[in-house]
Amino acid sequence: MNFRKSVLAALFTGAFAVSAQAQAPAEVKLGLVTILSGPAASPFGVPARNAAELMLEQFNAGTAPAPYNKKGFGGSVVKAQLIDEAGTTTSVVTEYRNLVQRDKVDLIVGYISSGNCLAITPVAEELKTVTLLFDCGTPRIFEDGKKNYVFRAVNHATADSVGLVRYLKAKKPDVKTFSGINQNYAWGQDSWNDFEAAMKQLYPQSAVKTSQMPKLFAGQYSAEVSALMGSKSEVVHTSFWGGDLEAFILQSVPRGLFKNSEVALIAGETAMFRLASKIPDGTIIGARGPYGVFAPDTPLNKWFRDAFIDRYNVAPNYTAYQMAHSIMAAKLAYEKAMDANGGKKPSTEQLAAGLRGLTYEGPGGVHKLALNNGHQAISETAYGRTKLVNGQMTIVDMMRFPAEQVMPPDGVKSADWIAGGMKAK
Repeated sequence: MNFRKSVLAALFTGAFAVSAQAQAPAEVKLGLVTILSGPAASPFGVPARNAAELMLEQFNAGTAPAPYNKKGFGGSVVKAQLIDEAGTTTSVVTEYRNLVQRDKVDLIVGYISSGNCLAITPVAEELKTVTLLFDCGTPRIFEDGKKNYVFRAVNHATADSVGLVRYLKAKKPDVKTFSGINQNYAWGQDSWNDFEAAMKQLYPQSAVKTSQMPKLFAGQYSAEVSALMGSKSEVVHTSFWGGDLEAFILQSVPRGLFKNSEVALIAGETAMFRLASKIPDGTIIGARGPYGVFAPDTPLNKWFRDAFIDRYNVAPNYTAYQMAHSIMAAKLAYEKAMDANGGKKPSTEQLAAGLRGLTYEGPGGVHKLALNNGHQAISETAYGRTKLVNGQMTIVDMMRFPAEQVMPPDGVKSADWIAGGMKAK
């Protein structure tokens, strides 16, 4: 770990230790991994970090609403070790090993990049460490083989692309041409493959005009935008996120792409306020689930949203919701495992059993770890269109889709489910 990361980790751990009481039981050591530097930090990694900080402070103080009102994790103060995910895949794997073997964390919540999730998953299984992936979307994590210690408490990428196609079908029933621009790695590839396959199911007469696959964090998309403009596609799909998404919007809107095509930003919610005046009205936008502006009107959501705004003077975006959900799932599972162990600190196997098949409610509504032997969660998802009102970005024409319409049934791979017509059981 370099000096900057060490300082960040020390500050973060200290912030979470403030609420610890002298008589508190043994602490729980939680590894937290998110992007803290580079182009994805500000729109993605930092909001997630902030959500983790807020959740753990509330938990340690015992001030969260039920069923999260027991102090810490089952009475044990939670201390977080924060790691910057930015860097090479090799360095990410090294940092993961350090969390487990050097820092002796009890469990890990983290990872935004699908490539990093694919890299650390076999290591988590090797080291037998319970790991909750909070954002990365690739379905391959669990569909490529059974996992014992790795979990994901939110939907994977199939829900995003299938949800978008269902939204398009309801709002624009006759699409003949479509194109895409996606990052050339697991997340972008999986998103495009699912979208293209789902389009062929609901629009069997449609044709792909172009599929652009620039490298991750390329930043410049002049040639790709030219290809999309030249395609004259009715719909353009992108799973761009973070700095790439913002760069794409700033480079393509002035050239008229959003006027010529129906542009759909499946991860666009993180940019809708930051670039409110730059995103044209009517742009289709998603939040990778029922998060942010798509979150349900519930007491739990109001608590989380109000507390986040009060603390950081900005509304939580979808990565903040995903992090909050993942830590909430970890807390409930840990306490369930403690109860099963007579109130004592649970073993790794007991903690994994506590997560497996868990149903829980977060600010984004009810989620259930229902797929892949209880390791992959499902929830509803939602889409809508942007509209600037008095200088404020809003969402109109919103539609919600239940989990069964956007995620495959248990035991069926996403590609096979889409190819079979995306039938809900």
